[in-house]
Amino acid sequence: MFSEEEKDAVYKVIYNRRDVRSFLPTPIPEDQIHNILKAAHHAPSVGFMQPWNFIIVSSDETKEKLAWAADKERRALAIHYEDEGEKETKFLGLKIQGLKEAPITICVTSDPTRGGSHVLGRNSIPETDMLSTACAIQNMWLAACAEGLAMGWVSFYKKNDVRDILNIPPHVEPIALLSIGYTDNYPTAPILETANWEKRRSLDDLIFTDQWNNK
Repeated sequence: MFSEEEKDAVYKVIYNRRDVRSFLPTPIPEDQIHNILKAAHHAPSVGFMQPWNFIIVSSDETKEKLAWAADKERRALAIHYEDEGEKETKFLGLKIQGLKEAPITICVTSDPTRGGSHVLGRNSIPETDMLSTACAIQNMWLAACAEGLAMGWVSFYKKNDVRDILNIPPHVEPIALLSIGYTDNYPTAPILETANWEKRRSLDDLIFTDQWNNK
């Protein structure tokens, strides 16, 4: 059982976690990084396959290469918004420099071969390895918030670019590039929400009973 204060703390970190793009160069104590990775490693995984690995990047040269890969893809994706004016500007304004500013970036990978050919759950739904890795990433995000750190998830890059830069085997999926550090600009709401990119949907509209679209 958890006390009311403990439950409040859990929900507080869930509701206050943000995707951050601006970081200070302040070094991060090793024990905080360990706590974040330990939280990730305690995420639920289908069939207990634990498909994740964590590549900690602190080299400025490597971070520059990762920023190049992300920025290349960002500019390519912006073509899809070229007829939308303001929306294109906002998209192009998403900051890639977080990859270069943050003291470290962690590449979280998923190995679809871990556990062998017959992993409970993955036999039926192959994507469960990536879903398990996503649970680990969410644990990292919540742990970083609890540690007073900011984290930003860069979600656009060509996987083969990241594989080449970080020497990742061809069969391993680079799921996320996560920049972590301190910030003096922690948003009170999601960045894309404050930029009017999209509004948060009503939870009631997303809940059905027994069948799809049955309210």
